Amino acid sequence: MLALRSLVAFAALALVVGCDLVDGERAPGSQDFPKADRPVSGSGATAFSNEEARDRRQEAETVMDLAGIEPGMSVADVGAGEGYYTVRLAARVGEKGRVLASDINEDALRRLGSRVERDRLENVSIKPGLPDDPRLPVNSFDRVMLVHMYHEVEEPYAFLWHLRPALREKGHVVVVDVDRPTAEHGISPQLLFCEFARVGYRLTEFVRKPEIAGYYAEFEAAGKRPEPGEITPCVQANEEDGSIAK
Repeated sequence: MLALRSLVAFAALALVVGCDLVDGERAPGSQDFPKADRPVSGSGATAFSNEEARDRRQEAETVMDLAGIEPGMSVADVGAGEGYYTVRLAARVGEKGRVLASDINEDALRRLGSRVERDRLENVSIKPGLPDDPRLPVNSFDRVMLVHMYHEVEEPYAFLWHLRPALREKGHVVVVDVDRPTAEHGISPQLLFCEFARVGYRLTEFVRKPEIAGYYAEFEAAGKRPEPGEITPCVQANEEDGSIAK
């Protein structure tokens, strides 16, 4: 069954990545949303850091503890890459929980699929996403994890808008990132908070931790999801410090 899920996902992925856009062209699904007023980090390595080094500083354990990941939960690992968090989330949620790993990188998903099958992670499924839509099933997740990937999202307003219906009641979105300019593979907390707020999310927790080499932010859906045309973009007053012009 696991192998079948992976094969179906990769067949769908071939259709998704087959429609390349011309440089500067916006995806059809994002054209109703405002464009981000910030540089976007180019896609970097699919692994943020060496897994052994991350485990030595207890990164995943720290993040999962902060996020309250418990057995039986349903969790989406968006931007899963080669699965550092996917495999550790699978162990934490246990056989009664489930993990959906999503990414837009075809090669990374193929390597992750091989890892999932090799380790016989029966509670993990894999699904390709789109740059402006993680393509998550509605009302399905207690936590959606965005770890060291949000700064690479080219269409944050469309992405967050499409993500929101996937949250269950009391579901939260978790962001782990680095406080530096978006052009340098990070995002300032102020800009992060603003972009989430414009799509109808409320910040519920924010901490900086040496174990995660950055910061942890957690959000919940708040109020009515705005229509795409009602969203106003956050305007940066200063890219160096991430300040927001109101």
